[in-house]
Amino acid sequence: MTEQKEESRPKYFADQFDDEEVLFVFRKHPVVMRKGLIYGLLCPLIGVLPTVFMPSYGMGVFVDGLLIGMAVGVVVFFPSWIGWHFSVFIVTDQRFLQIKQKGLFSRSVSDLGLRQIQSVSYEVAGLQETLLGFGTIIMRTYVGEIIIHDVHHPAKIQKKFVGILRDLGVTTSDYPITSQSQSQINEQTE
Repeated sequence: MTEQKEESRPKYFADQFDDEEVLFVFRKHPVVMRKGLIYGLLCPLIGVLPTVFMPSYGMGVFVDGLLIGMAVGVVVFFPSWIGWHFSVFIVTDQRFLQIKQKGLFSRSVSDLGLRQIQSVSYEVAGLQETLLGFGTIIMRTYVGEIIIHDVHHPAKIQKKFVGILRDLGVTTSDYPITSQSQSQINEQTE
């Protein structure tokens, strides 16, 4: 008789526990890359400037300047893209992880148990946020607030996050519930 090996769950990130299931993953709005995009788009313009002031250089210098400017523009834009693409927010059945990537060599990870979350709200403030569909998610915890700026579709994310908390039986309250106060609440509801 052959023994069947128990299938292990796939790991979606390095710090995932064996018994942990990923429920939801989201990231910031692509608008967070705007600074790198603007600087990256200026590079081809700077590359063709010599031919603007000295047209006698000809078309060859123009094309070379454009191609070099585009290559430099991609290099300038790349760290912004890395920061956006690898900064993710993960909700599992046990915890909330905030992974922030800044440039190529700086990464920070925050880990928060779902039972510590008191409330999740969102805010869309201003014309730019309203038109482009991004805003701020605010999570209140027992130890303070976690504020996530520039989140894509914050209302949908907040609704999904609260739905996950409800499905897992996590209730929000203004104070931590101790085992004694939980037993008093159970007696009152019976």
